[in-house]
Amino acid sequence: MKLFSRLYVLVMQWARHKYAPYYLSITAFIESVFWPIPVDVMLAPMALAKPEKAWRYATLATLFSVLGAVVGYGLGYALWEPVVQPLVVSVGYEDKIALAQHWFEQWGIWVIFIASFTPIPYKVFTVTAGLLHMALLPFIVTSIIGRGMRFFLVAGLMRWGGEKMERKLMHYVDVLGWICIVLAVAAYFWFSR
Repeated sequence: MKLFSRLYVLVMQWARHKYAPYYLSITAFIESVFWPIPVDVMLAPMALAKPEKAWRYATLATLFSVLGAVVGYGLGYALWEPVVQPLVVSVGYEDKIALAQHWFEQWGIWVIFIASFTPIPYKVFTVTAGLLHMALLPFIVTSIIGRGMRFFLVAGLMRWGGEKMERKLMHYVDVLGWICIVLAVAAYFWFSR
């Protein structure tokens, strides 16, 4: 079933769109507050489609992701009880917030670095950092470092791979897509036990 190759062609068309940098910036901003889709999903094809602009795209993603993180921090800091907590309860994220609080107690600021660099939902940690009244300046600096490392790594890999990588990816995209679906379902069942 060639579902993913069709999606890949569509995503690459969007990645070449003249407004793609604006969409990337918006996505990076809202992903740090509430959006469930990682920025890399947009950044990687954009950097692959236009490798000469890869560093610019990584910079935009980093800047707007950290700006969104500051908003998430502010929501946790100032609006936890009236706004955020009811929303967290309604989507069933209480356990994720409790786990984030536990990780903050255990590892301190390193949690922000880990969440900003890895696929762990960064938004949970931006809001929790505000809820716990973490010092803002270390939060911002750590976010810039972690998010920057992640986005520049993604952009760099796409720039380095270029057209050759795009051709190979197009050849294997359906197999990779189905493998990701199987892994996501397995992870869901593993973590929901």
